[in-house]
Amino acid sequence: MSRKKPNGKLNRSLSHVIRKVFTENPESTLNHRQVCSLIDVKENALRKLVFNILEDLKREKFISSISHGTYRLSGETNYMIGVLEMTQRGAGFVIVDGEDSDIFVPPSQTNQGLDGDRVKVQITKHGKSRKEGRIIDVIERERTQFVGTIQLTKDFAFLIPDNSRVGTDIYIPKEKLKKAKDGEKALVRITRWPKSADNPYGEVIELLGKNSNNDNEMISILVNQGLDFKFSNEVLSEAEVVTIDLDPKEVAKRRDFRNITTFTIDPDDAKDFDDALSFERLENGNISVGIHIADVSHYVRPGSAMDAEAVKRSNSVYLVDRVVPMLPEQLSNLACSLRAHEDKFTFSTVIEIDESGKVHNEWFGKTVIHSNRRFSYEEAQEIIEGAEGDHREEILVLDKIAKILRKRRLKAGAMNIESEEVRFRLDEEGFPESLMIKRSKDAHKLIEEYMLLANRLVAMFVSKKKKGDSKIPFVYRCHDKPNPEKIEMFNMFINKFGYEIDTKDPSAISKNINALLDDIRYKNEYSLIQSMAIRSMSKASYETKNIGHYGLSFDFYTHFTSPIRRYADLVVHRILQETLMVTKHQYNTELDDICKRISRMERKAVEAERESTKYFQTLFVSDKIGQEFDGVVSGVADFGMFVKMDENQCEGMIPLQDIPGDHFSFDQEQYMIVGSKTGKTYNFGDPVRVRIFEVSTKRRRINLELVEQ
Repeated sequence: MSRKKPNGKLNRSLSHVIRKVFTENPESTLNHRQVCSLIDVKENALRKLVFNILEDLKREKFISSISHGTYRLSGETNYMIGVLEMTQRGAGFVIVDGEDSDIFVPPSQTNQGLDGDRVKVQITKHGKSRKEGRIIDVIERERTQFVGTIQLTKDFAFLIPDNSRVGTDIYIPKEKLKKAKDGEKALVRITRWPKSADNPYGEVIELLGKNSNNDNEMISILVNQGLDFKFSNEVLSEAEVVTIDLDPKEVAKRRDFRNITTFTIDPDDAKDFDDALSFERLENGNISVGIHIADVSHYVRPGSAMDAEAVKRSNSVYLVDRVVPMLPEQLSNLACSLRAHEDKFTFSTVIEIDESGKVHNEWFGKTVIHSNRRFSYEEAQEIIEGAEGDHREEILVLDKIAKILRKRRLKAGAMNIESEEVRFRLDEEGFPESLMIKRSKDAHKLIEEYMLLANRLVAMFVSKKKKGDSKIPFVYRCHDKPNPEKIEMFNMFINKFGYEIDTKDPSAISKNINALLDDIRYKNEYSLIQSMAIRSMSKASYETKNIGHYGLSFDFYTHFTSPIRRYADLVVHRILQETLMVTKHQYNTELDDICKRISRMERKAVEAERESTKYFQTLFVSDKIGQEFDGVVSGVADFGMFVKMDENQCEGMIPLQDIPGDHFSFDQEQYMIVGSKTGKTYNFGDPVRVRIFEVSTKRRRINLELVEQ
């Protein structure tokens, strides 16, 4: 009696099982008999089917034939491409776009991959919650320069990187040391990494011993994030030929706003002025508001050294004691910056708007302006609050309209987040002598609303245009809806304070959070809850496929208003000008890659800025060891409790085993710290008194001890 031909479902099932055998044994060479044994196939017909599947998988290059009848997982397939993030223990996680979970890489399988590298990872195990893999190739090094300490021997040296996540020391031959001394700080570049070597080879680029501690720490922060802190000679030479004088022929091509009242409103220490507002009352009673943005695209052309450097950096980085600009200072602080009493080239969104906030007309185009006055936020705020001053009428009308626009935006569901920024006042030596919390006031919100309006109008304008039968490739600033799991965690968090929001309707979550924040605005837990609300939201990013901006409640949004400090805005300027001129668009397939890069570099800049703040916080309290402060519990974990001190807004940590009075453990269900005998609990927002016990500027850590009350 003949057997029936195996059906397609059986074939697919066996193929899946065989694929799993090879992925779980990536180093093994297996013959037909061994595969059959591993999957428990004994019948001849099925054994023949196994052989046919093996040959099919070989043709697909999923496996390769080592010799006749023996196979091994192919290095050409079964891999994913992602970004490697290293841990301090030497293991790694590969983050792959579109994958729900990261791929764990054991320390022995990182194969010369370094933190931030773009890598190929081969899957070796399929766990219940996470895949495991090994690095099979480094596609692109995220960075090759590292700051650290020289460890010198007789004939060679090693650089011990400041960043413990680098995962390896760097071997430096004697002739590449540049006379570096043992224990000296240095900037080192990896030159090669032979397959047979345990460590990469490097050379000293710059000795940092003569710099101040702050300089070295900031350089270390930047380099460890893969951010450049110097411009090349080629870029500087290109920038030096840019003059602040305007070409009369170019002026004649532009709409002239030099005789219309124009001013800037910026922080009092700002040097790069991206935007200005002009104000003109029209005969019909409406107002023409010009939102004028520095025309960086006039000076930075595609293919230039400055453009290549700008896309590499992607944005300016604002550390506590310095700005690391995207463009050389000749452009960022001089030629492009909209300084008062100077004629400047701008790219403008000009709107006709009435005092009820209704936009009647809009215009986009290249302009020339002359700023009559430079206001600090504080000066503009004084006028808003009733003081006399220059351009008082214009500022008050613009503020009135801005408040209407903001109210309308919040009613539509935009998140109502009040920004809070820790700012340090530094002495002549760069030591933080005091700190303050800067909060948004009406002057900040005035500028914010007109920038939001310009960004939205530009995005709407370009999105409606077509090139042939298809939409014009564009850079959108997108913000996805919040992850339901994160919102539930946020609800659990606010439950500790006795609050709750309705999460049944995803579209109403932002409104519900706004209502909560309004209710608790003057309570002690407000800052903590607002911070957790922000963390529960998705991260904004640059995309070519528009999904809207949830946090702003805009269907269309982009970044147009800060091209001096963001590459995204420079690209948007170019696309908008090409759209207005109906000329060929230069950006097509590469725009996706640009969006991914600038989103990634934005995250690195934020991380560098955050670490800079942590460093100066540790510096600020370094002379306060032994002093006591009131604070609130700002975080709990299985290793300890975080406390933010009220007086200085600095956060420190108390290890779990050092909490006095009981044996404490972390209750994951209740998300609190609980004493085993007394039942004493510590939770988010609890008031406590602490003493500064130890401070490490190098590790950016403040260790606290609890003062029993």
